[in-house]
Amino acid sequence: MDPQRQSSEGDDGGERGLLHSWGGYSYAVVPERLLLPRPVLQVALGAQHGVLLVEGGQVYSFGELPWKQTQVLRATQPTLENALSGQRVVGVAAGSFHSGVVTEDGGVHMWGDNAAGQCGLSGLSSVPNPTPVALLDPGGPHTVPVLELACGERHSLALSAQREVWAWGSGCQLGLNAPAFPVWKPQKVEQLAGRCVLQVACGASHSLALVRCVGVEGMQRPPVDKCNQCNQLLYTMTDKEDHVIISDSHYCPVGVEAREEPPPTQTLKTSPSEPILPSHSSSAPTPAPPTPEPPPGPVSDPQDSQKACLTNGVHPPSDSDPPPPPKAAAPAAVKSSPYPDEREVKEYLRKLSDASQAEAKMAAGALHALQPSSSGRSSSALNSLVASCASAVGERVASTYEALSLKRMMNFYLPARLEALGGAADGTAERVRREESVQAKKSSSTGDIHEEEAEGLRRRLSLPGLLSQGRYAVHLLSSSYGPLLSPRLLRKMGRSRTRGFALTPMGGGVPEDQEVFPTLHTEVWSWGHGEHGELGHGDNLARLQPLCIKSLNKKEVIRVAAGAHHSLALTAQSQVYSWGSNLCGQLGHMETPSTVPRLAKLSEGIRVWDASAGERHTLLLADGDCIQPIIYYSGQQVKEGEDGGGLEEEEEHVGGYTQQPVLLPFCMNLGYVSSVVAGGSRCVALSDRNVMGLIASLHELASAERKFYCKLCDVKSQVIRPLLELECLSSALGPAVTELLQTLAGRFSLLAHLTGQHAASLTADLRRGRDVKSLLILDHASIFLDLYNDYCSAVGNFFVMGGFHALTKPSLDIFGKTPELLQRLLECNEENPTTSDLLVALFYLPTQHLHEYGRLLLKLATCFEVSSSDYQKLQDSCSKFEALALQLKRKRKEAECTFHFWKSFPGKMTDSLRKPHRRLIYESSNKSLTVQNAGRFSVNWFILFNDSLVHAQGVAPCKNLFSTHHIFALATLWVEPTPDDDPGLQGLKVVAPEETLTLLASSSTEKSKWLRAINQAVDQALSGAGHDVGSSLSKSEPPISRTASYTFYKDGRLKDATYEGRWLAGKPHGRGILKWPDGRIYTGSFKNGLEDGFGEFVGPNKALGKDDIYQGYWKEGKMNGLGTYRYASGEVYDGNFQDGMRQGHGMLRSGKHNTSSPSVFIGQWLQDKKTGYGVFDDITKGEKYMGMWQDHQRQGMGVVVTQFGLYYEGVFKDNKMMGTGILLSEDDTTYEGEFSDDWTLSGKGVLTMPNGDYLEGSFSGEWGSGLKVTGSYFKPNLFDSDKDKNRAVKLGRLSVRAEEKWRAVFEECWSQLGCEAPGQGEHCKAWEAIAVALTSNRQQIQDSPDILSRSHSKTLEGLEAIPQHEGPITIERYHSIRLYLIKACDTPLHPLGRLVETLVAVYRMTYVGVGANRRLLPQAVNEIKSYLGRIFQIVRFLFPDLPEEGGLIPEPTESLGDNEQETSTETRTESPKPGRVVSSSALLLPVLLPRLYPPLFTLYALEKEKEDDMYWECVLRLNKQSDLALLAFLGVQQKFWPVSIPNALPAPGQKQPVISSTKDVCFASAVETLQQISTTFTPSDKLQVIQLTFEEITQEVQSLLRQDFLWSMDDLFPVFLYVVLRARIRNLGSEVSLIEDLMDPCVQHGEHGIMFTTLKACYYQIQHEKIT
Repeated sequence: MDPQRQSSEGDDGGERGLLHSWGGYSYAVVPERLLLPRPVLQVALGAQHGVLLVEGGQVYSFGELPWKQTQVLRATQPTLENALSGQRVVGVAAGSFHSGVVTEDGGVHMWGDNAAGQCGLSGLSSVPNPTPVALLDPGGPHTVPVLELACGERHSLALSAQREVWAWGSGCQLGLNAPAFPVWKPQKVEQLAGRCVLQVACGASHSLALVRCVGVEGMQRPPVDKCNQCNQLLYTMTDKEDHVIISDSHYCPVGVEAREEPPPTQTLKTSPSEPILPSHSSSAPTPAPPTPEPPPGPVSDPQDSQKACLTNGVHPPSDSDPPPPPKAAAPAAVKSSPYPDEREVKEYLRKLSDASQAEAKMAAGALHALQPSSSGRSSSALNSLVASCASAVGERVASTYEALSLKRMMNFYLPARLEALGGAADGTAERVRREESVQAKKSSSTGDIHEEEAEGLRRRLSLPGLLSQGRYAVHLLSSSYGPLLSPRLLRKMGRSRTRGFALTPMGGGVPEDQEVFPTLHTEVWSWGHGEHGELGHGDNLARLQPLCIKSLNKKEVIRVAAGAHHSLALTAQSQVYSWGSNLCGQLGHMETPSTVPRLAKLSEGIRVWDASAGERHTLLLADGDCIQPIIYYSGQQVKEGEDGGGLEEEEEHVGGYTQQPVLLPFCMNLGYVSSVVAGGSRCVALSDRNVMGLIASLHELASAERKFYCKLCDVKSQVIRPLLELECLSSALGPAVTELLQTLAGRFSLLAHLTGQHAASLTADLRRGRDVKSLLILDHASIFLDLYNDYCSAVGNFFVMGGFHALTKPSLDIFGKTPELLQRLLECNEENPTTSDLLVALFYLPTQHLHEYGRLLLKLATCFEVSSSDYQKLQDSCSKFEALALQLKRKRKEAECTFHFWKSFPGKMTDSLRKPHRRLIYESSNKSLTVQNAGRFSVNWFILFNDSLVHAQGVAPCKNLFSTHHIFALATLWVEPTPDDDPGLQGLKVVAPEETLTLLASSSTEKSKWLRAINQAVDQALSGAGHDVGSSLSKSEPPISRTASYTFYKDGRLKDATYEGRWLAGKPHGRGILKWPDGRIYTGSFKNGLEDGFGEFVGPNKALGKDDIYQGYWKEGKMNGLGTYRYASGEVYDGNFQDGMRQGHGMLRSGKHNTSSPSVFIGQWLQDKKTGYGVFDDITKGEKYMGMWQDHQRQGMGVVVTQFGLYYEGVFKDNKMMGTGILLSEDDTTYEGEFSDDWTLSGKGVLTMPNGDYLEGSFSGEWGSGLKVTGSYFKPNLFDSDKDKNRAVKLGRLSVRAEEKWRAVFEECWSQLGCEAPGQGEHCKAWEAIAVALTSNRQQIQDSPDILSRSHSKTLEGLEAIPQHEGPITIERYHSIRLYLIKACDTPLHPLGRLVETLVAVYRMTYVGVGANRRLLPQAVNEIKSYLGRIFQIVRFLFPDLPEEGGLIPEPTESLGDNEQETSTETRTESPKPGRVVSSSALLLPVLLPRLYPPLFTLYALEKEKEDDMYWECVLRLNKQSDLALLAFLGVQQKFWPVSIPNALPAPGQKQPVISSTKDVCFASAVETLQQISTTFTPSDKLQVIQLTFEEITQEVQSLLRQDFLWSMDDLFPVFLYVVLRARIRNLGSEVSLIEDLMDPCVQHGEHGIMFTTLKACYYQIQHEKIT
């Protein structure tokens, strides 16, 4: 029922939910209709009364209601239960003399007789009105929400939202270990805790539960080895001579007396030493050790329950949304186990099964039972479990278990079983993937992995004698943990291993995993009194606790019902099993004993889909010949003329009864019955009228699905299973085809299983809502479509390989020569059909059901308005099924053609070419296609398959005609008509990666036929529907560019290499991966079959056992452009390549800092060798060389500095200092002269001491280890000052000129701009090159977005617009150019940015570390200046109208009025020239200098160290004085001394003196401003700071003097000196030198120049200041 559906009396109020009631069965019985204001949704009947639920959630009672405190004890008309107003009821239940309801929020209300506590309210013998009853979880204060209620004579059961059973009332039918009755408060039935219960039913004194089967992973009980009640062993072992029998067929004979027992949870601790393992439950506490009260339940509150349930992918019903109605069988989640659950077992089994990969491969389907979900723990739990179980059987077993490892045992058993189950799997990787993905969505049900025996009452293992060791271990796994090993399988172990085979599909792949379809893997559990056999265990004993009825396992029970003393189970195959009291024939059969479930006797073709049981009768609702359901009655007959009123007398005279179910003649008058209810001695049916044809269509859909499922089950049991069990199967078919058959059988099982689930779901919908919205086939159509598609492919594959043909002989044993069975299943009347044809037709039978789906969905659609969403949904689904039906029909035709082709195919090629998935499309046996210029006697045959084009060749007069054949994969095949040079030739050009053929067709129609066929086949192969040719007829040509994989076979660079990636017209083009067999791999871009663009190459270095790795750019198959090459030896080269060699600018790092020879070279390369200018840092020796190279050797001019302060500049030859050179040591000792080797003097020279003394003559020997000198010693005259000056050595003459350095870096930038040489090229093309570089680099980086920050991508977007680069330059454009350059140099993706980044790297590389030598300062400064000049050249190339260095940009001319005022004040002070001077330093220093500042400033600090130390000492001394003392000392005029103004203003003209003790107060703001000089980088910024400082001083003085004021230098200098002292700038000397060296020349003579000179003067003044 659907509680959400609004009441709608207006249109179909009188059409839906009509209630008919009658008393039993006789020929004269006519049902009466009870009239109610709203449609009835559900009815429940007690012994003498009934309860109704109508739309809107209201409840009515009728019949005898003695508990009501009114005069009317018998209500002929239904009366409303007003106590429930305000509650929305979603379910009702009636016991013999009490009633109960479930509300929308999961609450329970009970009323009626309460003598046995069945209403759950203590202290009252009867409850007149519905009263709430709470199910309280002991673990917390929250009530447990309920889904469904069932009531018996003296007890009640509730099914909670967590799918657990709660009971209250009296009697052993509660299943509680209660010390005394009645049990007033609802209590949980612990025996079923942790299982997923789907439905409960109550008889007078017994209870039934329908439970979802648990697989290995779901067993929620501790390993018990003795029966809880009778203390007997659950497993018995009989040792025979040659084998052992282990049986678990224990039945507990305990009677009904209530004894107090510990709840089963507490049998957990088997021995004091065994710890309780923590549970896997997300919300459950670990069960406590035994305590008197029951342990806390695992779900404590709604939030927790949500968590617990969600682990299985299903939302439990919360308080707000209505719980799924009881019959929905939409299982909520299974509680996580509080026991050392079986994941360990699973994990262990998985590890064991890995040992036999081959068999496990087949077992994709079966493995789900064995795969771990999360536990990675050790398997010790399993071992202890096995050992503890073994103790029950006796010491001998325990010792043998030790003797034989479980692993060896399992390896013997499991693979075979897996293989067996593997029948349901493909054995292909694709299948495994699919199964795994479905597995991920699965909840805890693994499906029914039980043995295949129909009546497997006694599971028994009979093992061969040699395996009697360790047998208990195996049995433990096979029996107590959800049997993994089928006994029959074990018995057959001696036979062929590829058979034995579960046709029940495993959990994997079955759509139930998605938790939307009802499960078919169920068990029925019963407990309570059993004197009539109503428990179904084969005896008349009572059971205190729920026990599984084993004979109903694997029967796919989907519903249970309980009469007073008999029970019914309804299966998915529409059969009814009944057991219990049969005094009145209520079981529907007359077989004895009736203590075990037996099938009710119904004529063939009657499919029952609802059943209900009363006191002595049974009602069955079934499909008949027409769509309208029919009702069968079985049980006590009513005498003629008695109506329902004579219930009391009926007891006395026992009327006749039915021998088997009889059809109620009036059922056709009731309309479309949706459910039947029996109770007491009454019967009730709920029916609908056929509104708009909708009801009939829904009934027809459900009926068709039930019929189809029964047909599939028949095929499975009567055809497929016997075939698979044939002894001679694998010998007749061969291993490959046998595997295909097993795949086919597995897919058939999955299809059947899905159909069964769908039928069960449709049946449940009929009982409930009868609404289109709940149809699963609409929301989950893809599951059906995919499964049918897979199934049809499996049939086709088996058919193509000649499987059905090969089955003819072996199947004689089953079907005999006249296959009537097959004809009956097919309902075909052909004369003398062959067995193989019948088998083909039978296996293709399911695909015809798709038309049925289409037809019925269309029929449903016609019941709705065309504009409605329901219509649209139904229409869409219908067309999907119809389209698939057509497609599968085409597939079948293809398979037939291919099969006949192979039958007639000549030669030995069949074996190599015949593949299961391969289908024939077209072939040239009619000579329709030949090779151009073929020899006279050569014969060519072309065969087009759905995955390849085969070209077979041979010579005519030869016996075996076709001697060779070549296979062209379609994915890498391009075909086009040859150009029309010769119109007579019908030519086709076929291009493959390593061949190009020209084929000639016999006619133009043949040509177009072949062209279309090949193109279509290629297109299908590319779209992945390789075996579905012709479905997309519209698209004529496949894309010329495509993704495919190919292995090259011809000799050459690519022999045996495999390429996977993009192709264009037969050549790799685009992104791809190329792998060679020797381990080389290239990943990246291709162009015309060669590596081109960005790519990564890995090449193994066998000698070192590591890989060489290159990442960078390629051109025409060779490394070309920027790249990084990591050599196996540990060296890394980062730089440019050309033609596969290092060429251009690059850096080579050798070794790590802790290896034998770490070193770094950065510089120019030519043809893989260091040639040109480069810097080499030898980290081990502590030396750095900066100079020229040739062929890996130092050659030409160069400079060497060492970590000990030595400095050499001079000429190198053959890697040595050889020729003229200058050598300086740290203490300024200088040698200038000839060298012959590193640090070795040889020849004429001059050696000068730090004090000016010098030696002149011939020197020999190594510096620092004793020199031999022949020459003169000079002590310069003190007065000879001229000579002294001349002795100072000029450095830099023998070093490389700054312009010669890093030429390769600039050349690379020019070439990126498309210029052959610097300045030669067109600037427009340069801008295009920049745009291309930006976009391609940006795309490159977008593949790895982590590299790109947000601001970076913004910068890139700003750069993609090309700025205006022609036309006169105005100030405005000059500014925009400046901003563009700043942005461009900010990203390495721009050629200028790349240039700056490289220059910064080489500069740091040169002047950091050992290179931080003060003597390198002039070179460092010159290098920066040369950078500026060379970059400025590039900028002027890009902006050709920019004036050259020192040129002018005119100021914009404004209206004269504005101009005059300005000129009067500002322009006069500046130089009179209007406009701005263009200089490289102004444009580019702001970009360059901040990045180069640290190494440069370090050099300045080293150079000015002595001067700065003197200055600093003086600053520290002078700063000890107070402000006034310092001002006075520096001679600042008193009028400039700032005054502190007291509160009382002084008289005019009076001065208030500054307090003598204050410090750091005067000119504080100016001091603060000047201190910022250290935080700026460029000279212009530093000069700006100096200017601001002057302005601050002026402002302060002006406020003192209160008048405008012009400085004279004499006044200003002392004040500024004061500010400089107070600013305490540590390296002022370095700052001054830096400004002086890099100042813009045009500023030197302006205002800034004067201010700077003042600062410089202050610095020198402070150095030489004497304190007097």
